[in-house]
Amino acid sequence: MAVTIREVASAAGVSVSTVSRAFTAPDQVQPTTRQRILDAAAELGYSPNPAARSLRGGGTGTLGLIVPDIANPFFPPIIKAMQARARHLGYTVLVADSDEREADEMAAIAAVSKRVDGLILWASTLTEDRLHELAGRMPLVVVNRHVPGIPEVRISLAAGIAQAAEQLKAYGHRRCVFINASRAELSRGKSIQESFEALDLSLSELGPYEPRFETGVHAATLVAAHEATAVIAHNDVVALGVLHQMANLGVSVPRDVSVIGIDDTLLASVSTPSLTTIRIDPEEIATRAGDLLIETIANTTGRTGPGLDAASPIVEIGSRLIPRASTGPAPAH
Repeated sequence: MAVTIREVASAAGVSVSTVSRAFTAPDQVQPTTRQRILDAAAELGYSPNPAARSLRGGGTGTLGLIVPDIANPFFPPIIKAMQARARHLGYTVLVADSDEREADEMAAIAAVSKRVDGLILWASTLTEDRLHELAGRMPLVVVNRHVPGIPEVRISLAAGIAQAAEQLKAYGHRRCVFINASRAELSRGKSIQESFEALDLSLSELGPYEPRFETGVHAATLVAAHEATAVIAHNDVVALGVLHQMANLGVSVPRDVSVIGIDDTLLASVSTPSLTTIRIDPEEIATRAGDLLIETIANTTGRTGPGLDAASPIVEIGSRLIPRASTGPAPAH
């Protein structure tokens, strides 16, 4: 029976992705580590030739990525970084858009799944049963969605949100609004609520809506009804909609209302005023998600099917506040 990359990783005491890099991108691996991998591979008789690698997970040499909205400026840097990462590891990436609709996500999965060795689903709208069924058929990683038994990349906003709450508290804000623009990412609203309550900041929630610019435009007109002096939006796109409508209403940001986004997209730094936001590093997400999927693919080699693992890994990505011009002292009453 052919030696697998997983066996080489175990013998060398490294991860599967490190073994893959040792053969496909040796400059990214410490010389001593690479030599240890080469020694283990030679001892086990492992062959990293393309024909052998093509046996993994169906042999397409392609990773699938399905995102909620490819037009959201948060995703292009992630897609680009993931393509670069995959290329170094001997893969290409096939990307599809679910438009945050379950039917569209199912259609995208059906179209993509036969063409890839494994799949990354971002903020999936599918039920746990459907995701477990899919994970039983092919290597699967979920991002921003916790499903027991399925490998996960979790974006933790805790640090960034806590920093945002601390800034608003220091500026004298007391009444805040969160614009919820996702039914799938329930943890985001919960984390914001907990952080704001810990500092005795009142937080009202609007939504859930769709995570679009128009949502921010609509929600901006409701903020005044809550007598809020600060707004935290689901993402930068929604926050930019808020800035746009506030300007139309003659409301000054940040003199009258402070606005905070989430993601730190390129548009956040060039908006007027520039947007205070919670940064999530796209390169780190791309690297960790790609590596986790490749490791999941490798771990299925030799099984009768991908199956589920009760101890599936959870990789956590952190966040931090990027203060800019859209936040300031609360207005005096």
